[in-house]
Amino acid sequence: MAARVLLVRHGQTAWSVSGQHTGRTDVPLLAEGRDAAKLVGERLHRTPWDGLPGTRVRSSPLSRAMETAELAGFGERAEPWDLLQEWDYGAEEGLTPDEIRERRGQDWLIWRDGVTDGETLQQLSDRADQVVEWLRDAEEDVLLFAHGHIFRSVAARWLGMPVGFAAHLRLLPASLCELGWAYGEPAVMRWNDTGHLE
Repeated sequence: MAARVLLVRHGQTAWSVSGQHTGRTDVPLLAEGRDAAKLVGERLHRTPWDGLPGTRVRSSPLSRAMETAELAGFGERAEPWDLLQEWDYGAEEGLTPDEIRERRGQDWLIWRDGVTDGETLQQLSDRADQVVEWLRDAEEDVLLFAHGHIFRSVAARWLGMPVGFAAHLRLLPASLCELGWAYGEPAVMRWNDTGHLE
């Protein structure tokens, strides 16, 4: 059982600013996103984390996550892990929620309605379960760098909730989260913490 699981969402990109769904498209960090990645790194190298010695570090292989890990000071330790890639949005890739609603001609919520020709909600849930299973078997603390929707899915499944529960877990770029245990039960210890950016 991992004693501590820290999650860092990648910094801001042009598509995260515009609200476009960014799944497997390798959109680079903006200058603002690179600055935020450095700030979260500075925070993780101060007390109480002190650079997280002995912690296993893994990252989505997409460049916006890997660059965030590197700028935060964990690049040499970050192992690429395909399970941490963002949701495959299929036909909705690159579109905003408003554009998707207009195309469909009806109300649309990704956590309820899913996507077209991409990863289904069940496939996303199954992938998140694989991450959670690995985290629970880990013998050391873990630091992960990845994306908003996959992290929200992992948190929902960590808590034993359906993946759609992730709709209630907002997650900003370059935010810091912590999953852990309370009274023997899976718990969210910290969520969407952007104190280092304020």
